Amino acid sequence: MNDKTENTLSSDATEVRAQKLKLLREQIGDVYPAHFHRTLTNAELGAKYESLEPDVETQDVVTVAGRVYSSRNSGMFMDIHDASGKIQIFSHKDTTPEEARALLPMIDIGDIIGVTGIVRRTKRGELTINAQKIEMLTKSLLPMPEKWHGLSDIELRYRKRHLDIMTNEDSKLRFQQRSKIVSGIRRFMENDGFMEVETPMLQSIYGGATAEPFKTHHNTLKLDMYLRIAPELFLKRTLVSGLTDKVFEINRNFRNEGVSTRHNPEFTMMECYWAYADYEDMMDLVERLFEGLALSIHGTTEFDFGDKRLSFKGPFKRVPMPDAVKEATGIDFLAIKTDEEARTAAKAAGFAVEKDWTWGECLAFIFEEKVESTLIHPSHVTHFPKDISPFAKEVPGEPRLVERFETYCNAWELGNAFSELNDPEEQRRRMVEQLEQAHARGEKEKQLDEEFLDAIDQGMPPAGGLGIGVDRLIMLLTNAPSIRDVILFPARRNKAD
Repeated sequence: MNDKTENTLSSDATEVRAQKLKLLREQIGDVYPAHFHRTLTNAELGAKYESLEPDVETQDVVTVAGRVYSSRNSGMFMDIHDASGKIQIFSHKDTTPEEARALLPMIDIGDIIGVTGIVRRTKRGELTINAQKIEMLTKSLLPMPEKWHGLSDIELRYRKRHLDIMTNEDSKLRFQQRSKIVSGIRRFMENDGFMEVETPMLQSIYGGATAEPFKTHHNTLKLDMYLRIAPELFLKRTLVSGLTDKVFEINRNFRNEGVSTRHNPEFTMMECYWAYADYEDMMDLVERLFEGLALSIHGTTEFDFGDKRLSFKGPFKRVPMPDAVKEATGIDFLAIKTDEEARTAAKAAGFAVEKDWTWGECLAFIFEEKVESTLIHPSHVTHFPKDISPFAKEVPGEPRLVERFETYCNAWELGNAFSELNDPEEQRRRMVEQLEQAHARGEKEKQLDEEFLDAIDQGMPPAGGLGIGVDRLIMLLTNAPSIRDVILFPARRNKAD
């Protein structure tokens, strides 16, 4: 159907509904009543009468409500849906008063109605309500998309998510599962002894990650502020305070960067810090969390993502980054001593590296180019270069590497964790170095967070820290090809664009 035809049909259908609304106002008055009380949801009704035999009518009177999804035989049979499921409504002159049946011609697909009547099961086994009373609760002025095909335009699905969920059971289920996954993460962390806190979304100094922030301005304070790119520095200050030894936050972060199937400017993370633990403890935590979530959604640790069969059964594979690069390319970075030698080895292997890149930057770049795409099954990549990990402790005996890991699955990064740096002098040195690099890249607004450094001077216990990309995790668990399929209202261009 082309846009011109669709617009013509929509205009005609909308006009008919507007005319019906006018008539309803004249006939019954309030078409959008403020008060209506149902006795059961559709799912509760189905559960209560699950054992009702076919061709049996009860004497039970119930009241239900929902949106009309189908109408047959001039409204004699209607299916109405609420959030929990559907129920069939039967209106006939032998059982339904004339006053109620008079409303049927005014009811369109998409209207929300309330029905009171007797519960029965038809000969074909369909749980049904013989209507005794029908009430108009909401007149829908726009037609619904065609039921069996829903919204085929992907961009329209994201722009009009309400219609997508109305007409697409997969979308509806996915967002129900999202809610279950986020709740499951929270319960897991609380059961593991972590305390949930809330840290500022508006920050006068942004930090905790390397990303471009969104900038705003506070009029009263006359202060430029930033939407947070990460909660890390505030959560560590909480750990310093002694409020708890195990702290977490399920948070919204904002990064003013690209949009892709795996990136949205606004996204959800779970970040936690655990005093007297290290990065290996965080690996164990990730495995227990992922395994539990898979069981809650699928009833098993194995599930399909696209054409792949994945398993969240721990333990996951663990491999140091230098070992992974050596296996993939033959380059032994641990045998390379200088930055120049690293660049030379990378160029000799065909990699285009920048002239000022360090040993660690070369190692990380080749890992991204040659190894990431091979990490299909859950894996922890450990021992990252210190050059790109300013908040992690060194690996004993190898000062160029740090105790950091990232968890990968389907070639996606799902989590990032450290044995957290808590030496205040070393922390300051690394943050100053990171700031100088940011300024050299043109990030002139980047500032040193002296309040965080003051807190670290007070003394932070040794700790493990972890951040998990919740949206990507949900994508895997719900078989969603794009991050926009798991964010209820994702970022998108204006319609005119």
